[in-house]
Amino acid sequence: MHIALRSLFCLVPLMASAETPGPVFNREPLAAKPYTELPLGAIRPEAWLRDELERMAAGMTGHLDEWYPEVCGDRNAWLGGDGDTWERGPYWIDGLYPLARILDDKALQEKAQRWIEWTIANQREDGYIGPVEMKDSERTQPPPNGAQVLKPDDWWPRMVMLKVLQQHYMATGDQRVVDCLTKYFRYQLKTLPGAPLHDPNNPKSGSWWAAQRGGDNLMVVLWLYNITGDRFLLELGDLIDKQTVPVTDWFSPGPQNHVQIRADQDRQALHCVNLAQMMKTPTIRWQQDQQQRHLDATENAFADIRTFHGQPHGLYGGDEGMHGDAPDRGSELCSAVEMMFSLEKMFEVTGNPRHGDRLERIAFNALPTQCTDDHHGRQYFQQTNQVLIDHGDRDFFNDNGDRVVYGLTHGYPCCTCNLHQGWPKFVQHMWMASKDGGLAAVAYAPSSVTAKVADGRTVTLGQAGGYPFRETVTMTVKTDGAVRFPLHLRIPEWTPAAELTVNGEALPAPKPNTMHRVDREWKDGDKIELRLRMPLRTSRWFANTRAIERGPLVYALAVKGETKRVEKPRPDGVPAGAPDRGFDEVRPESPWNYALPAAVVNQPGKNIEVSFSDGIPNNPWTLENAPVRMTTRGIRLPDWKLNRHSAALPPLSPAERPENAKPEEITLVPYGATTLRIAAFPWLGGPRR
Repeated sequence: MHIALRSLFCLVPLMASAETPGPVFNREPLAAKPYTELPLGAIRPEAWLRDELERMAAGMTGHLDEWYPEVCGDRNAWLGGDGDTWERGPYWIDGLYPLARILDDKALQEKAQRWIEWTIANQREDGYIGPVEMKDSERTQPPPNGAQVLKPDDWWPRMVMLKVLQQHYMATGDQRVVDCLTKYFRYQLKTLPGAPLHDPNNPKSGSWWAAQRGGDNLMVVLWLYNITGDRFLLELGDLIDKQTVPVTDWFSPGPQNHVQIRADQDRQALHCVNLAQMMKTPTIRWQQDQQQRHLDATENAFADIRTFHGQPHGLYGGDEGMHGDAPDRGSELCSAVEMMFSLEKMFEVTGNPRHGDRLERIAFNALPTQCTDDHHGRQYFQQTNQVLIDHGDRDFFNDNGDRVVYGLTHGYPCCTCNLHQGWPKFVQHMWMASKDGGLAAVAYAPSSVTAKVADGRTVTLGQAGGYPFRETVTMTVKTDGAVRFPLHLRIPEWTPAAELTVNGEALPAPKPNTMHRVDREWKDGDKIELRLRMPLRTSRWFANTRAIERGPLVYALAVKGETKRVEKPRPDGVPAGAPDRGFDEVRPESPWNYALPAAVVNQPGKNIEVSFSDGIPNNPWTLENAPVRMTTRGIRLPDWKLNRHSAALPPLSPAERPENAKPEEITLVPYGATTLRIAAFPWLGGPRR
């Protein structure tokens, strides 16, 4: 069977229908949603954003099956082999598939399609999808190094493949996806009562992961209901909700609130990636029962995360368990990409512009710094104040000495396999269809979108400008004739003022924290210019430190570093052409222990000078290429030193000014362009007495 299927993949790599499906909105009785995802491939990245995806294609994302035994070749169980049965292969395809479609890369599409074809072709008669249990006597050789060979009763990895199949339908309209999912969801409805998402007393009950992440399963169930209208899917949605951990209760105010839990309390701290995924669960459920408490609980959770665990880059201290707001805490790469996806789906359902703000903060700060420029390596945890990257113990919940180095295998395999969805899904959700027949700009970066609007007419909107580094977003309309449709523009909460013109004519000023609607007749060549004012501002973090912000970007001290490669041999089973299993360490070559004078903190606009490069280069996320820089004054704190391979906790601000301290000029660059940095600055009070 496996050999025959391999031949099929080579002959028919891209199964598709004749027509890509249109946008899918909610059917009754689900709550109406204002926006929805466009067909996969409708949005194309341009300029630096396209360059980012192309470097992913040339790096890990395009070659993981050649470099990484857990998803390598034919031995993965999701291709019928005797290897990994768990999440790793589906994780990779969940990012590879949209990347391949967005770049229109046929070779990568064929790689991803193999996994889809095997899943559909090998669905059991009862509806089950994915690997089946293999007895040891059936193996011809031991499992690959690092493979998770578990009994395939776990519902969790199948949830990832559900998302892959959904994306395939959104790109192609392949009816086999609808048939496969319908059959699988009937199997779930029949099987879950006796084998729930998780029951610690039942060995065939799935897993702790499945119960924590049941919102991912529910999301696809409700999406399929919108395609088919099959009422049994609503019954299944209720069942999955009952078997998923009570996220809304956990997020609501009161003693049961799980977001606030710290390590020194009786209950276990929330797992950082589970939290990122379950953030969308109340919103997904709200579509079905429309209880306002779900949306209220989610906003309460965001507030609690900011208070107890928040970090300037948009995420939280979560080095596996949630671990507080100190700037030496780790933030896992999986948390970034999963939180981005949650926010994309939450915006789609609610239209809340704050979700777009939160999405951009992660995408433009946390995400770029956690992979190498060539996408040959990644960092498992990042730190807000990160001044040394080496193999050594740090104050993380989960630490093996290798959590901050840049490599392919260090930390757990989840991030190596899961990171790939971050940028492609960001591109896929930058634009959405609006319920009123228009288009919505959800996030801003160079791109173009081609979609049907209003009366079925096709239009293309191109987006350019210097955002997020500069204040202006420009859009150009391309159409074969005049066409009327509404354009929705997300106006961030952080801007004090926005200006909007069409063909040079000023329109009423949009209000911050809104989806601003422009309903008019558009003509070919119309030019839209949106200016989002970006005054300098500061935000307060651990020990009263301050972060410098401008627009969606956080700025950090530019610490120069020396990179050293630590070589490690490739393990057995890794092809000779793959990168070695070494890692990169980075040591500081310039001072980092600076505090800001009080004047900089209190009046940043008067005490920080901002300068811009002539244009936005490809890969703006490097110290050398940063398109915007800031200069200001800093004062060295000689007693602020390293502690356990990290910058020690900063002193409580306002700190005492050191004797004979002299201000020095320091340079700040966007957080996402740094490797070593200080982003949570202590600041000084008056002179010593």
